[in-house]
Amino acid sequence: MVSSVKELNYVPEMPEKARNIVIIGAGGIVSGSHLPAYRLAGYPVVGIYDLDEEKAKSVAKEFGIANTASTVEELVKIGTEYDAVFDIAVPASATAAILKQLPDGGGVLMQKPMGESIEQAKEILDICHQKNLTAGVNFQLRQAPYIIAARKLIEEGVIGDVVDVDWRVVELHPWHLWDFLFEKERMEINYHSIHYIDCIRSIVGDPSGVYCKTMQHPKMRDLAQTRTAVIMDYGKDLRVNIHVNHNHDFSNDYQESTLKIEGMKGAIRVTVGLILDYPTGRPDKLEYITDDGKGWREVEVKGSWFSEAFIGTMGGLMKKLDDPDYHYMNSAEDAYRTMCVVESCYESSADGATPVEY
Repeated sequence: MVSSVKELNYVPEMPEKARNIVIIGAGGIVSGSHLPAYRLAGYPVVGIYDLDEEKAKSVAKEFGIANTASTVEELVKIGTEYDAVFDIAVPASATAAILKQLPDGGGVLMQKPMGESIEQAKEILDICHQKNLTAGVNFQLRQAPYIIAARKLIEEGVIGDVVDVDWRVVELHPWHLWDFLFEKERMEINYHSIHYIDCIRSIVGDPSGVYCKTMQHPKMRDLAQTRTAVIMDYGKDLRVNIHVNHNHDFSNDYQESTLKIEGMKGAIRVTVGLILDYPTGRPDKLEYITDDGKGWREVEVKGSWFSEAFIGTMGGLMKKLDDPDYHYMNSAEDAYRTMCVVESCYESSADGATPVEY
């Protein structure tokens, strides 16, 4: 991790002046990613609440948060008093109920996914519109410094028109770190591969359809799914594949966590190191090659997914609150489109393959 946001060379979205933040939820994602990112960016956090009040007090002490609330209602009062942005980091099924308690016209950032089904996503979006909330969803990977750098290379035409995208993840994931996932009927895509789907959308836009299979592994029957294959359909010229296997239990030598983007004039390769030996991770790497004959070159990128990417999801929301015309890439409206793709993935997986006639 870099020591200050000034050291980042591909900076996520940030406001000119930070607003106060209050947080609902004090779990590992908050103490391990949200709060370190906000500290790095200089975003002031003035209140926190969790169902486990002792946990909230412990996190507040660690990060110097002045106010710990005993209820959501109390946290809302603190947020209103400080004219704060609300940061919701709770299980997706609880998001809608909390949104209903927030003051109309405020700003809110929700942890992903945006509900656990398209029905929940639509309810969340409707509540945001009814209450006139400026709302975002914390799909952070699109704000990671190396993804920002990759998009910049593409936008500048370095590799030409994109014609092929491959995302490969082959590793042994420590699912025991998230007990609540063992109760979910929809697990792998909603809570992991959704990041790749969303990030790909931020690079090449919306697909017209998907082909998908998400499934269990015989060694991990306690989880609904731990392996997924997705083809995102972009027509006749652009191929997009996502290949995920979280059950590669054969040493660390051949783990993979790679995004490869090919264009008509070159290619980009991103190693997402966090996923390798998670949560310790390995170094990230961004490389590109063009048709100039100079071979692969590495781009120096400072900062990573955890925690620097979390700066941008909140920072963009603050910018949107300052300027309603600002294009906020993590808006609830954009996140809903990711949820539409995810829903289609589950539907495709349930429908099954086309039978082979022998």
